[in-house]
Amino acid sequence: MSPYFHLRAVPPSALRNSATWFQRLFEDDWDTLRRRLDRHRDELLDQRYAEQHALYAGQAQDGPRADVVLGGRPVKHPMPEHPPFLILTAAQVTRVADYLGSADFEALWRPLQTTAPPEPEVRTILAAAHRDLTAFYTRTADHGDAVVKCLLR
Repeated sequence: MSPYFHLRAVPPSALRNSATWFQRLFEDDWDTLRRRLDRHRDELLDQRYAEQHALYAGQAQDGPRADVVLGGRPVKHPMPEHPPFLILTAAQVTRVADYLGSADFEALWRPLQTTAPPEPEVRTILAAAHRDLTAFYTRTADHGDAVVKCLLR
């Protein structure tokens, strides 16, 4: 199975500073996850999540551009061989939502074409993910929620 990147909206009052709690947060069955995806309370990025990160972050090291995909405060995973969970506060989520709401996909896409021209279907995949991420972060910000991120294999 290919790795994918899972983002989940969580009310700030429900957050726990426990790696085990974060691990359990991502153990839903597929039907539950699908319902959460339909309501824009979760988002999944396929194995191209690194390209999605490059689309937004570019040269940015911090701020909303860098926070869209791989940004956030790391929390160690209970299994050391796994990457850490990443947490965005509600304030960071609002900044990311504002950034995505004003971001022009074509302007983001242009620099990726000049470095190493990707396969033609990549643009379509990244454009769809951009729409989904914008909807996810907008809904999450509207609810005043934080975001927890996890790389699942």
